[in-house]
Amino acid sequence: MKLLNVDGASVAVDQEGFLVDLTDWSEPVAEALAQAEGISLEPEHWEVLRVLREFHQEFQLSPATRPLIKYTALKLGPEKGNSMHLNRLFKGTPAKLAAKLAGLPKPSNCI
Repeated sequence: MKLLNVDGASVAVDQEGFLVDLTDWSEPVAEALAQAEGISLEPEHWEVLRVLREFHQEFQLSPATRPLIKYTALKLGPEKGNSMHLNRLFKGTPAKLAAKLAGLPKPSNCI
């Protein structure tokens, strides 16, 4: 287990950088997780992170890539719910990286 420093507080993350306690998530935590991944969160990222958190709240799991694309298309439209857009935002691993930044568990089918 590692610790992430966020606004003077320590947040526990596992070896891959996923939150140990999902209730530790906040926007500043997301910013710190993104910074550790070399990403600067823009409004397009935040849209997807919010949609992903909605998905998790509704289904109690983190979606794999296909369900993520379908759900994003349903919520944000096909121009944002497609693999090219999500891969561009999340460095080619949208399901895994977006789940991490959204403070959710690693999707079960991700390596």
